[in-house]
Amino acid sequence: MSQDQLRPVYHPAGHDSELRSALQDLRTGRWMSMRNLLASTSGWALWTQRTQVLAAVAAGSDAVQAWRTEEPRSLTATVMHARVVVERALRAHRENHPRTHELWHEAWEACRIAAHQIPDDPVPWVCLLALAQLDEKQRLDEHRMPPPGPMLFPGPWGLLAESDKRDPHNREAYHRMLQFVYARSSGAHLSEAVNYAQWAASSAPAGSPLLALPLHVRVERYRREKGHEKALDMHWVTDDATRDALRALHDWFDLVPPTECSLLDLSHLAHALWGSHQFADAARVFEALGPYYTPPPWSYRTHSPGDAGLAEEVFLRARGRCLAAARGTKP
Repeated sequence: MSQDQLRPVYHPAGHDSELRSALQDLRTGRWMSMRNLLASTSGWALWTQRTQVLAAVAAGSDAVQAWRTEEPRSLTATVMHARVVVERALRAHRENHPRTHELWHEAWEACRIAAHQIPDDPVPWVCLLALAQLDEKQRLDEHRMPPPGPMLFPGPWGLLAESDKRDPHNREAYHRMLQFVYARSSGAHLSEAVNYAQWAASSAPAGSPLLALPLHVRVERYRREKGHEKALDMHWVTDDATRDALRALHDWFDLVPPTECSLLDLSHLAHALWGSHQFADAARVFEALGPYYTPPPWSYRTHSPGDAGLAEEVFLRARGRCLAAARGTKP
C-alpha cells in the first residue's frame, strides 16, 4: 500500500517508540518504565517533550504518587509530580472546576519546590509559564513584567528568561508564552500573538522549532476570527505567509532529523506549504510525518473542528495532492 492510501494515526509519542512503550505501561498504572525512560533521556529538548507527554497520561492516575512513595528522594519523580499537578490545574481551569484555584496553588508550590531542588532543569520554569495562563487578569507581579522588546506585551518574561538560561529557545516554553497571550483578558490578543511569534522566530537559531511558531499563530488567527476554508486558502498564498512557510522549511525542517520534530509542528508546516501551493516541498514534510498526523490544523478547515474524522479527510486530500505533485502525476 502506498503512503497516499495509508490512514494516518494520532499518537502523542509519535516516532518516539521508547516513549510509546512507557505510555502503555503508564496507562495500566505501572511507573517503572517511565522512571527508566527518563533516566536514559539526554538533552533538555527531549526531556521536556517526554515529561510533558508522560504527565498528560499520568495526571489521570496516582502512578507518580506511587513512584514518589517508593523513591521519596527521586528528583525525577519531583519533576514529574510538578508536571502532573500542573496538568490537573490546567484541566480544571478549562472545565471551570470549583477546585481550580486550590489546584493552581498546589501546582505553583510544586513547581517552586522542583525549581529549587533541580536548579538546572528548565521544566519547572516551563510549568510555571503554563500556569501563567490561569492568571487572566495578570494579578501576579511575575505575570506582568516589562517585555524585552517593542511591540510586545507585559507578561511572565522573567519565567521565560529562567527557562532560556537552562535551555535557550525551549519549544514548550515559547508555546506556553503564546498560550498566555491568548488567555489575557485585556489587549489585542491576535496582534500581540503575531508580534510575539515573529519576535520569537527572528531570535531563534537555525534548526530551532520556534521557526514554525508563526505558522501556529496564522492558523489560530483564522480559527479565532471564525475564518472558513476559502479565507484560509486566500491567506496562505500571500507573500508573507509563503515566506514564513519556506523559512520554517529551510531553516528548521531541512536541518534536523524529522524524528526529533514535534508532530504538531510538522503538521502545521505541511499545512502551510500545501496552502501556499508549495506542493513538492510539502510532500517532503508529509513523508517525514510517516503514518502520523495531528488533527489541528486540519480540523480548522472543517465545519466541525471537534470531529477528528473530518480533519483526517482534509489531511488525506492534502497529502494525496502533494505526493502526486512530487511524483509529477495527477492526484
